[in-house]
Amino acid sequence: MKTKIITVMVALATAIGSMAQTGPRVATSNGVLEGTDCSGVKVFKGVAFAQPPVGQLRWKAPQPVENWTGVRSAKDFGPNPMQQNIFGDMMFGTSQMSEDCLYLNIWTPSLTWDERLPVIIYFNGGGLIAGSGSEPRYAGMTLARNGVIAITANYREGIFGFFAHPELSAESDYGGSGNYGFLDQVAAIRWVKDNIAAFGGDPQRITIMGESAGSLSVSALMASPLCRDMIAQAMGSSGSVLGIAKRPWHTLAEAEREGVAKAEEMGCHSLKELRALSAEDLLVKANVRNVPTYNIDGYFMVRQPMDIYKSGEQAHVPCLIGNNNAEMSAEMFLGGKTPTKGNLAPAVEAWLGVPADEVFAKYGIAEDSDIMRLPGYELGGDMFIAYSTWKWLDLQQRTSDAPVYRYCYCHPRPEMVEKGLVAGLAGGVQKADADRPAVPKVPGAVHSADIEYQMGNLPTNEVFAWNADDYAVSEIFVKMFVNFIKTGNPNGLGLPHWEPINGKEVAPVMMIDVDSRQEQNPQREARYRFIDSLLDK
Repeated sequence: MKTKIITVMVALATAIGSMAQTGPRVATSNGVLEGTDCSGVKVFKGVAFAQPPVGQLRWKAPQPVENWTGVRSAKDFGPNPMQQNIFGDMMFGTSQMSEDCLYLNIWTPSLTWDERLPVIIYFNGGGLIAGSGSEPRYAGMTLARNGVIAITANYREGIFGFFAHPELSAESDYGGSGNYGFLDQVAAIRWVKDNIAAFGGDPQRITIMGESAGSLSVSALMASPLCRDMIAQAMGSSGSVLGIAKRPWHTLAEAEREGVAKAEEMGCHSLKELRALSAEDLLVKANVRNVPTYNIDGYFMVRQPMDIYKSGEQAHVPCLIGNNNAEMSAEMFLGGKTPTKGNLAPAVEAWLGVPADEVFAKYGIAEDSDIMRLPGYELGGDMFIAYSTWKWLDLQQRTSDAPVYRYCYCHPRPEMVEKGLVAGLAGGVQKADADRPAVPKVPGAVHSADIEYQMGNLPTNEVFAWNADDYAVSEIFVKMFVNFIKTGNPNGLGLPHWEPINGKEVAPVMMIDVDSRQEQNPQREARYRFIDSLLDK
């Protein structure tokens, strides 16, 4: 009898322990997922939105997820996309890296699973060659605690996501190749639209968002016939596929020729040989370290995005788009030379095709020393990415009746906790060059400096010594973002008034800083019109 009682007690304890370990469960169209309850926010990590793109599925459009039986755990991030360490020490939520990377992560505050909450899907930056939805700076916990379902989604990068080849085009059912990373993003949006209601979300209220390459992706997704009807709103931070008229999208034939040359460079003479390479060997042999080639494949992109936007064929949805005030120092275009106007002039003239002094005057660059001050950063930022961001929001407001809200993020990050480090371009950090002379303090917000603030994720980054001002700015930024995601309008109680730019000769811009305010700057607007008159021909 005593043995039976002990057996029952052990069984009961095991059952109770099992129950205690059970997390929230959701039935998707493919099967049941079990996540984690984090003090009221239900988190589902590593959710497959497509089949693993491996073997014969390498360089194919993402295929639908295969159904499963039983309960699949969704408590850990899926592997990061294959990538080299390009931008310093990016921080990830998992150390795993694999070609099998098509997973997304969901943070939902739903209580009843039927609230029809607004949804945001965030696509990471990293030049289309690095980054991951597992990065802590993109985590959706803060947005979820503000009533939004937040999602991050991986996509194939570098050679895995952007590689065109005649043999690939011949085997595809749409006669094109390349753009696989963009197709992954489309697949993620489609999966969310089909399944988010089960997580308490509204499939008709999906906002897509990204920074840098993620922002570039959003501008492309809005122009693609595959998904422009699936999104309700769009947000972009520092980047677009527009404003680069001298470097338009490649044709499919051009991208295929580039792909053949790349294959020859890697010592491969057929698609079979390319697919026989391990993911690790392919990554190293390809050595893609710059933004890869995307093309007009007739499927994801049917013609030049610039033409699509000019004719108003893109998604006509509310947009919130901006950039940072000190994205990039003009020093980056000097090729290691001393920062003088004379040394910078060739790069400026190659960019716009007019005498450099004419351009310098537009930025207030009168002395060599101005190159390392805010005017030099504004020039470098426009040459790098800020003008292309402006071109996107300007064309959007000209061809759509939906409101477009424009911002400029100005708040500089504080000092780093550890000395001897410098910020990487995409948000990572790296060791400072001991031989490089000390540079003046950055006079504003550099590229990628806005991410932790806008997502409410300052505590996830222990590199910087965040202070009260940083948290105050982040609170304002988050409120604006949340308001826009919920309503298509960033305005709300306790926030400065923010008007859309539509139809206004001088655009109202929300300058986000400790003293956030709306500003109309005729000089800045005239500068962009000047650049536009030279590049958009």
